[in-house]
Amino acid sequence: MKLDASVLRFMEADDWAVLCAIEAGMKNHELVPAPLVDRIAGLRFGGTKKRLTKLLRYKLIHHENRQYDGFSMNYLGYDYLALWTFLKRKKVSMVGNQVGVGKESDIYVVSNDEGQEMILKLHRLGRTSFQNVVQNRDYFKQPGKRRGASWLQLSRLAAIKEYAFMQALHGAGFNVPTPIDQNRHCVLMSIVPGYTLCTIREMVHPEQVYKRALNLLTRLAQHGLIHGDLNEYNMMVTDDEQVWAIDFPQMTSTEHLNAQMYFDRDLNGIHNYFKKKFDVSFDYYPKLGHSEDVVKMHDLDAAVGASGWSNSQQKVMDKLLQLQGGQDDSGEEEEEEEEE
Repeated sequence: MKLDASVLRFMEADDWAVLCAIEAGMKNHELVPAPLVDRIAGLRFGGTKKRLTKLLRYKLIHHENRQYDGFSMNYLGYDYLALWTFLKRKKVSMVGNQVGVGKESDIYVVSNDEGQEMILKLHRLGRTSFQNVVQNRDYFKQPGKRRGASWLQLSRLAAIKEYAFMQALHGAGFNVPTPIDQNRHCVLMSIVPGYTLCTIREMVHPEQVYKRALNLLTRLAQHGLIHGDLNEYNMMVTDDEQVWAIDFPQMTSTEHLNAQMYFDRDLNGIHNYFKKKFDVSFDYYPKLGHSEDVVKMHDLDAAVGASGWSNSQQKVMDKLLQLQGGQDDSGEEEEEEEEE
């Protein structure tokens, strides 16, 4: 999905009011009835219909007229709401080229009024993963539960989580992007001065880079955290061969029930990649709590809660991960706080 920011210049206050009304209505409706959109938007002289037509023309919303006349917002509309917020906060003034496409995200270069370039990451859960959730629609439609656990809200949760973990890691001195701002499903961060590990064909000192990758893994564990997806796509290497970590929505605590499994998966991924790509390997297989290198010495996992990631939000994400794996869990979904 290509983000065309040029349409922003044609958006007026009433357009934003209607788009925000649809967003608000989607907290309780998969399709927001037209009268409800009109009531929430509060436009005078029946201007809602005109604005809905305009939003449809720009492909920011979806319209259905089966059981009733209703509207929903798509990812492009959600993109625009986040960009609009960053513009109002004076964090972003221009959107540049797309520099990355992941399984669950799109990456763009953006800049502010001072010309500072940054990375804007737009989470897009539902594009290729979490597909089993689609087959478990009863999870979203259980009596007494909100039906708003849509891809947009799941992407928003992923962005909140990533931003919170990035703040905690950056504050602890880890090589991670500097977190700048977050809104809805978008995270604004600094540019890492390096290259994704998977794109690097040759290194001057591959053994040192390998050791630094392992050190990153074990240092995270010492701080009570496991990346959960620490592979060649989520590590970057600078010109002086320092290793940086990116992409944190899968991060979890070393106190998690499956912590050892997640840790081993990251460890084996690093081992296997360097062995295959650079013919580098060491007989070093630490275990959580059984090696001096990975004994927990800091409670950064607990500090993440102070950065904006709550236990109730984690329970929602855990439930979705269980559904992704086809597991059956009758636990109840917790309500997460809504963002202003």
